[in-house]
Amino acid sequence: MTNITKQYVFFVDDERKVLKIVSSTLEQAGFKVSCFASAAGCLKQLHSQKCDLLITDVKMPEMDGIELLTKVKRIIPSLPVLVITGYGDMQMAVKALKVGASDFIEKPLGRQSLLSAVESVLKRNTQTHPLVGKVLTKTEMRVLHLMLDGKSTKEIAGLLYRSARIIEDHRTHIMCKLGAKDLMDLVKMVAVVRMPDPAGDE
Repeated sequence: MTNITKQYVFFVDDERKVLKIVSSTLEQAGFKVSCFASAAGCLKQLHSQKCDLLITDVKMPEMDGIELLTKVKRIIPSLPVLVITGYGDMQMAVKALKVGASDFIEKPLGRQSLLSAVESVLKRNTQTHPLVGKVLTKTEMRVLHLMLDGKSTKEIAGLLYRSARIIEDHRTHIMCKLGAKDLMDLVKMVAVVRMPDPAGDE
């Protein structure tokens, strides 16, 4: 499998050997790979580095893959996440899918099965707008919460002491970043994750 335009993959696993093998496999297939031995390190990097696909193991110390998946879906709902589960651990796989995983793959990881899963997830998540996948700013999070509360642009502008035009810009950015086609699509998208309460401003 060869990528004309390199796509960026984040891979999280607390086993160094697995990180090295998977990283090598993906890089040979044409991907740009960033590896993390902890979920916390990955979460921090997501705020500043481009990522087209996140692959994470489930069982990790401190923060496991399910908790990482949950946190990621709160800040970048459109980011596809491929979860690695233990062989035969269907209960964990189902839990991952319910939280928002795009798909899961079982250990031990075979080269072809890994690449096939990655290719499949990325094809389903093809997006063209440059803002898709970007993290929402704190102001955009506040606007999003007010939108979900049914507030109009004029009402949000009054509550946040901003002009209606600025609020419209925020709404547009939110829709683009989350990959939502319309307000109903946005509601369906955020309904599967528990959105954090916005705090502060930029």
